[in-house]
Amino acid sequence: MPKRERTRAQLAGAAIQVFAARGVLGATVQEIADVAGVTTGTVYNHFKTKEEVQREVAVRLATTLCQRIVESQTGVKDGAERMAIGGRRYVWLAEVAPAWAMLMLDVAATVPELMAHVLQYVLADLRLGVRQKSFRIASEPVAMDLIGGAGMQAMRSVAMGLAPAGHGAAMSACVLRALGVPFDKAERIAHRPLPDFPVVVVEPTPKPAPKRRAARKVA
Repeated sequence: MPKRERTRAQLAGAAIQVFAARGVLGATVQEIADVAGVTTGTVYNHFKTKEEVQREVAVRLATTLCQRIVESQTGVKDGAERMAIGGRRYVWLAEVAPAWAMLMLDVAATVPELMAHVLQYVLADLRLGVRQKSFRIASEPVAMDLIGGAGMQAMRSVAMGLAPAGHGAAMSACVLRALGVPFDKAERIAHRPLPDFPVVVVEPTPKPAPKRRAARKVA
């Protein structure tokens, strides 16, 4: 990997730690530089603004997770089942790695590109289900809002410890029924065993950004 790409990846990793510790809005470029062990000038050599760092982090998180979900769906041809697997995997992330899930939700609120990236996969499964006549929808945009809204709120509820066990499957079943799948069939699909996931997501252990030293008073 070229040095510039390695440095960019190092900065993205530091940003993830700072965002997880401080929140996206509260993080600063100085804190990202401190955690990465570089100067702020190095950060600005790769990213013009903090917003560009947020976009980089968003794309890396979304791309990795979406790729793993797609890999886990290999061989699954039914649009409804693919929809259930995708929805349940995002809620599963909130179960096994709540800090990662909250970070993704935090970034998604400020970086529209994140949701756009994720939803392109959801849209493909939605259209597949429509072609297979599993889904009956009056409006594709409304259906996408329904799927995205339900999934994000389910992630948040689970990550915050507010949801009961099996919340992901229950959410997926409700979404399938809203898309036109009969009640009993939606329950069966949503509660099937999940396929193996290629990579186990590990809970991040972000370290707080170093505190800045107080300025010395001049007598």
